[in-house]
Amino acid sequence: MRPIRPFQSHGDGSFSESDLRKRGGHLVIERGVMVFHPETISLGDNVYVGHNTILKGYHLNELVVGDNVWIGQDCFLHSAGGIRIGNNVGIGPKVIILTSSHAENGRLVPILFSDLVTAPVVIEDDADLGVGSIILPGVRVGRGAQVGAGSVVTSDVPDYAIVAGSPARVLRYRDDSTPRKP
Repeated sequence: MRPIRPFQSHGDGSFSESDLRKRGGHLVIERGVMVFHPETISLGDNVYVGHNTILKGYHLNELVVGDNVWIGQDCFLHSAGGIRIGNNVGIGPKVIILTSSHAENGRLVPILFSDLVTAPVVIEDDADLGVGSIILPGVRVGRGAQVGAGSVVTSDVPDYAIVAGSPARVLRYRDDSTPRKP
């Protein structure tokens, strides 16, 4: 068995906005937000980060958020493999975006001590991630795509697709008609 290394604290997530790699104009970061490795995190213009969200930067990759992005409360974004979020993206409360997992190193190695495998996640412009959805490592959510609440996204989502379920599947595509007025 691999030697067990002692666990270390990751800190308490306290940060100053000046610690961020990039900070755009009109940034709202609500109370209780925790940021780890802020030097690897770039936030664009007009970004909202909701209460108790965790932005987990990582020393080997970046978390890059575009302009006009709303990140709801209680989200968890872990950027070990890198996360790129485009412009005009909505991320509902309790969304989880993961970019790492443990390799299968056989039964002689506890999963916890298996090798870490990373893969980037990309959320394209104009996409929307529903409440409580989970985006797994290596996934690309296409431009204008919509992920249904509670979905587990295990593979790429095509542009303008509406997906839902666990695992998420394409239900239909958004049409390009002129919006109706209420």
